[in-house]
Amino acid sequence: MEAFFIESIKEYGYIILFFWSILEGESGLVMAGLLSHTGDMNLFLAIFIAGLGGFAGDQLYFYIGRFNKSYVHRKLKQQKRKLALAHLLLKKHGWPIIFLQRYLYGLRTIIPIAIGLTGYSAKKYALINLIAAWCWSSVIILPVWYFGNEILSVITYGREHWYFALPLVAILISIVYYYINSIDTKTLKNKAHQN
Repeated sequence: MEAFFIESIKEYGYIILFFWSILEGESGLVMAGLLSHTGDMNLFLAIFIAGLGGFAGDQLYFYIGRFNKSYVHRKLKQQKRKLALAHLLLKKHGWPIIFLQRYLYGLRTIIPIAIGLTGYSAKKYALINLIAAWCWSSVIILPVWYFGNEILSVITYGREHWYFALPLVAILISIVYYYINSIDTKTLKNKAHQN
């Protein structure tokens, strides 16, 4: 099964990378960086295609917000806090938030939708989003490609000693979850104090 998966990635890697970048992103970019390191993908083509996928996904979310406002408000009732936070971030920071959205866990899809709900220029958003998407793919793929030997060694060690890896992953996920919740709570409290 693993051999089939690896062969499929080698044969259809760029297509998989494009769609993976639309839907999720980072783990696909790590895989692209490793495949570029082993010579199974071209580094610059992987960065280019991953950026296009990330761009296409965010454009889709932007236009969902722009042309389906009632649907968004109906479907994202539980996400009202995140939508309010996204509007606040756009108002406070302007266009740089388009660059940062890919690194804000829990807001990655909400921010393009929230920007689409506003009167923000679609052409300006598309241009900034395209540049930001290529920066994003470069920031992840290049270090993975450069440190490929070290990463592959860690993966091999982790597969052989999985009983050490599981608790470590659980701890890391807990830390990230706590950090994100504390930022979200702090931002909303600051907003309440400003009003």
